[in-house]
Amino acid sequence: MTRSQIVDWALSLYEDLDFYQARQWASETPSGKAVGHLPVYAPREVIHASKMLPVGIYGGGDQVEIIRGDAFYQSYICHIPRSVVELCQAGNFDFLSGVLFPSTCDVIRNLSGMWQLLKPEQYVRYVDLPQIGDPQLGSKFWGQEIRTLVRDLGEISGSPANEDQLRESVALFNESRQLIRALYEKRSKEPWRIPTEELYLLMRAGEIAPVEIFNEKLRTYLAAADEGDYPVKDRSRVVVAGAFCEQPPLGLIKTIERAGCYIVDDDFLVGNRLLLSDVSLDGSVVDNLARSFFSDSEKTSVLYESDPEGKKKLMKARVDAVNADGIIFAAPSFCDPALLDRPMLRKGAEENNIPCIAFKYAENTGQFQQFREQAGTFSDSIKLWGGQ
Repeated sequence: MTRSQIVDWALSLYEDLDFYQARQWASETPSGKAVGHLPVYAPREVIHASKMLPVGIYGGGDQVEIIRGDAFYQSYICHIPRSVVELCQAGNFDFLSGVLFPSTCDVIRNLSGMWQLLKPEQYVRYVDLPQIGDPQLGSKFWGQEIRTLVRDLGEISGSPANEDQLRESVALFNESRQLIRALYEKRSKEPWRIPTEELYLLMRAGEIAPVEIFNEKLRTYLAAADEGDYPVKDRSRVVVAGAFCEQPPLGLIKTIERAGCYIVDDDFLVGNRLLLSDVSLDGSVVDNLARSFFSDSEKTSVLYESDPEGKKKLMKARVDAVNADGIIFAAPSFCDPALLDRPMLRKGAEENNIPCIAFKYAENTGQFQQFREQAGTFSDSIKLWGGQ
């Protein structure tokens, strides 16, 4: 399979709001079940070990006209719950056997309650991600939550996951994490070889495709990225921060790069790489998953930060790690976690003379000219004045 064919495959999954391929997988496998999960993070290994397909739910983007969804939520919250309810009412999630709602924010919490009313036949669980600075106590709590999921999902699938099955699933997702790390590292070093729009599509595909297929596609894409000559363009290297939950439209990602910026780091779809290193396969897999969450996970606004100065230090660390020239703070309108953190993150950047700009978007944003002008002007200013 060629690189362009892999991108086309990923694009087809991104655009498929009917989840045709996920439905097909469910119809062709013995368990025939799938479990959805909302952003930001869910332990997909447990779903996989229970012989079910994890399916990421990220709303309808700019493909869905919101009619019924607006009746369920007020206007001063983010867009994603309205489009998710719209898709739910249209039957797009009828094939799911359950849905996990991580503790991202109050909106996602309320959406879990709404789902119980809309889909009483489906398993619904609000997944309490640990919000505590004590790693030992937090790991114990998170381990108990994971074990509850192992039990509940096993009852749904009829195939409770044992230790060996959990170990096999964690090994597969470890491989996925390795490939994703390699992909992001190559993008940060040679962004002209891996356009962020392609990387983003691959990551979206990884939220729906079986992990075995996803890993195979990533290996092929990585090999293809080393082949051929790609022109190095005069662009500024930027970090995009704040888009960890409601995702920006693909057109916005294209606009930022085509306006003169190479995106060399981002927090798009951060859940599929929240764990920064491989989970140990020795001993209790559940305990190892729980400890990994605390010992080596991505910093994000939806998780508690125990260091009072941690927010201010974070952006400099991220910029230094990828040798970026500046930061674009891009967050969904009314996203409480992102917009409450932004002043602290931006202050830390400005204290270190890191150029930055900020704007808000919605998943169904259709006009990109203003973003193009902002990103283009930002890139030009970096080239002219740098961090001065």
